[in-house]
Amino acid sequence: MSDSLNWSAIKIFAMDVDGVLTDGSVYISSDGSEMKRFSIVDGLGLVMCREAGIELAWISGRASGATSIRAKELGITRVVQGRKDKITALQELADELGIGMESIAYMGDDIIDVPAIEAAGIGIAPPDGQASATESANLVTQRTAGNGAIREVCDHLLAAKK
Repeated sequence: MSDSLNWSAIKIFAMDVDGVLTDGSVYISSDGSEMKRFSIVDGLGLVMCREAGIELAWISGRASGATSIRAKELGITRVVQGRKDKITALQELADELGIGMESIAYMGDDIIDVPAIEAAGIGIAPPDGQASATESANLVTQRTAGNGAIREVCDHLLAAKK
């Protein structure tokens, strides 16, 4: 199915964080500190996309210091946290950059991501996402969330740039 998608039209790859960049787990210790596990393979894919001129954005429903730190490490400057209205955040990003939704790939895993998945030029979900997300997506990745799903999308985007 991914062969029939217009990857070369994509200028922005936007994504949810928890359940997409991570496996959806949050570790909270007794002192209240939080930890998340991010894939190094996904991170390298995002860096390669950024270096190839693809805009990257993270739109998360919950605020997290771990997300901010990882975004800074990867050079992701468009980070929206604590925003459950993903479609509005995505439209604001498109307006800011002067592009249409057809130029955006969006990846999400749950019901709050569905409007953004459906509005994007290419809507994507990981296979372990909620049924509402996977059924709405143009592409369901083979790799799972936090385990290379983002890299799989990055590989499609980078192949289209060649």
